[in-house]
Amino acid sequence: MSGLCQSCSMPLKKDPNGGGTEADGQKSEKYCSLCYEAGEFKQPNFTVSEMQDFCVEQLQKQGMPKFMAWLFTRGLPKLERWQ
Repeated sequence: MSGLCQSCSMPLKKDPNGGGTEADGQKSEKYCSLCYEAGEFKQPNFTVSEMQDFCVEQLQKQGMPKFMAWLFTRGLPKLERWQ
């Protein structure tokens, strides 16, 4: 699963900011800028279910049908953040 955000599964190459940032300012190799900034998660109290709902909403805003967006989020529980 390298190349995918280990929180939301967005391909890191599609991140408009090139990835999240670590506390020291370096780019994160694991997390996107929508999930992670300055070494901390932007939604620290989210459950995996809440992250799935958030991702479906964001994908729908980009024009993806709800069912397709839902399918894209089914693998989230397997990502590193949720283990």
